[in-house]
Amino acid sequence: MSLFAVLRRNTTALRFITTLSPLPTKPYSNIPLNTVYGGPKPQTPTQRFTLSHLRQKHKRREPITVVTGYDYPSAVHIDEAGIDVCLVGDSAAMVVHGHDTTLPVTVDEMLVHCRAVARGVRRALLVGDLPFGSYESASGQAVDTAVRFLKEGGMDAIKLEGGSPSRITAAKAIVEAGIAVMGHVGLTPQAISVLGGFRPQGKNVASAMKVVETALALQDAGCFSVVLECVPPPVAAAATSALKIPTIGIGAGPFCSGQVLVYHDLLGMMQHPHHAKVTPKFCKQYGQVGEVINKALSEYKEEVTNGSFPGPSHSPYKISPADVTNFLNELQRMGLETAADAAAEAAVKMEKAGSTNGSDD
Repeated sequence: MSLFAVLRRNTTALRFITTLSPLPTKPYSNIPLNTVYGGPKPQTPTQRFTLSHLRQKHKRREPITVVTGYDYPSAVHIDEAGIDVCLVGDSAAMVVHGHDTTLPVTVDEMLVHCRAVARGVRRALLVGDLPFGSYESASGQAVDTAVRFLKEGGMDAIKLEGGSPSRITAAKAIVEAGIAVMGHVGLTPQAISVLGGFRPQGKNVASAMKVVETALALQDAGCFSVVLECVPPPVAAAATSALKIPTIGIGAGPFCSGQVLVYHDLLGMMQHPHHAKVTPKFCKQYGQVGEVINKALSEYKEEVTNGSFPGPSHSPYKISPADVTNFLNELQRMGLETAADAAAEAAVKMEKAGSTNGSDD
């Protein structure tokens, strides 16, 4: 067959293919298009927020917004709100797993949170928190853990706490491995054994200078940003002025380049003694989601108990009267008289309830 004939045949085939109706597209490859569960809805594609965008905002002196996220639903909410950075924080140990500190959470647990968040975020920069015990031993350990957060967790960058020489070395090694690093100084929750608890830092001259010097050292190690936690506003202002990279404050006053809060805290999500104990004084609650959740659960329990849920509007799957009759006959043929009576009674009740509510189904 000549080359001209082959091209002509292929052209004809292509024309035929293009006349076919286009196949439906799915926003998620593992979600069936038509299921009994709606699944996630397609989201408007937007440009990812990158380190370049973060640096541009910092250069323009525009505040940077950061919120922690730990699962798919929180990630979707954070992304829909247009938050710049979603931090998968080791605070998951406290607000998700119920521990009193951040220390118990493991790398494998953090990676589960990271993957869930990565599935829900389409725009925000993703930063994963290296948990306690995963990067302190040696630079090699730190790099290996950071690599897992990108390869297995789907993160864009990592965060590590502290500014001791070993932490600075670890940060530098991770950056040199090609991974962006966010630093963290001031109150570093992973160091509560040394700090003597969750205590604010920078409240005297020596401590304040240590905050600034540590932030500068992390910048020199190649960090793209530094979190300042629980330090007086003048100390945070000094660190922000001294640094060329953005600072992200949490309990550090209004003079940082941006702010971060814990998702559960800012939403007022958890209303029980444990969370009341760990919710920091600096956190503003922008909602009382916990009260809404408690009210909804109480109403659900009441309606299930009194039999009002599920009613006709929440019992959508129908069987035709003819099929009901045949179904009853089959049950009786098998000797399941009681089951047949139950099915018949249910059909009558649902028909009456549907008529009462004006249902046409």
